[in-house]
Amino acid sequence: MRLGLNLGYWGAGNDADNLELAREADRCGYAVTWAAEAYGSDAATVLAWVAAQTERIDVGSAIFQIPGRTPANTAMTAATLDTLSGGRFRLGLGVSGPQVSEGWHGVRFDKPLARTREYVAIVRKALARERLTFEGEFFTLPLPDGPGKALTLTVHPVRDRLPIYLAAVGPRNLELAGEIADGWLAIFFDPDHAGELLGHIRAGREKTGQSLEGFDVVPTVPVVVGDDIEQCAEPVRAYCALYIGGMGSREKNFYNALAVRMGFGDAAARIQDLYLARDYAGAAAAVPLEFIQRTALIGPPEVIAERMKAYAAAGVTTLTIASYSGSLEQRLETVRMMPRLLADAGLAQG
Repeated sequence: MRLGLNLGYWGAGNDADNLELAREADRCGYAVTWAAEAYGSDAATVLAWVAAQTERIDVGSAIFQIPGRTPANTAMTAATLDTLSGGRFRLGLGVSGPQVSEGWHGVRFDKPLARTREYVAIVRKALARERLTFEGEFFTLPLPDGPGKALTLTVHPVRDRLPIYLAAVGPRNLELAGEIADGWLAIFFDPDHAGELLGHIRAGREKTGQSLEGFDVVPTVPVVVGDDIEQCAEPVRAYCALYIGGMGSREKNFYNALAVRMGFGDAAARIQDLYLARDYAGAAAAVPLEFIQRTALIGPPEVIAERMKAYAAAGVTTLTIASYSGSLEQRLETVRMMPRLLADAGLAQG
């Protein structure tokens, strides 16, 4: 099992800290660092900046929003980042949600699976530097009734095939990730109940005659080190409440639905009620400790090390951490500690 570092959203006032965390992860041998985007900072600019100030660590988008870029533009950005970083870029994609897709990008949130399938096919074709033609339900290249030409990407990525990851939550999206992607970006991953989720991934792989061999399973896992479990859980509560209660509408929130499938239906409903009523503190307090313990790494180092074994046993190949400790020095120490724990547990992989 390898290690990754998730820097989250840029522009929250701790940008210099995040850059230092990425540098430390690079020094400590982490495989990849990820950056996110919603409707603030874009991930591409952040990743170019991080890549310029690191040496070995991969940089990945977690995620680029599919409604925010044409597939050809994504291919251009991916090829450019791969070239600038010396072959260190990983392309993570996701459909975002209906609120951001329609409210921010002005793109209808309809048939997200079919749109994703077409989108990835076009990105792969462009990155392979084939002449770009495509006829689908959502994308037609070139447009048939104008002067458009079938063009070829002029940038040569360092690698012949850039790894593509999909952020997936629901069963059908998980199956699609297994079928068309090289990895899965997971959230709220519980290693003790991962069999069903990976079963959907496996079903997608089998559609194309593949196994899970070589497929990268990449959950982002909050980490807080300390002796008091309740205190360690506190910094993670707001993050859980944001996604379960606030990412989407009452009618369509993928993360809330995931919490329900995990057996936290009553809590998920209460968190959403409180969050949508703008009682953010109340929503955070309503997140069950058990949910945090199942989806985060909290507690003393020995407890975290033991739990890391469960992630590896569940099939995780890149354990991406998000440090929620208070000060920069505490977060840097967490970044330094995780490779030691991984090695002590006999889980380290090149």
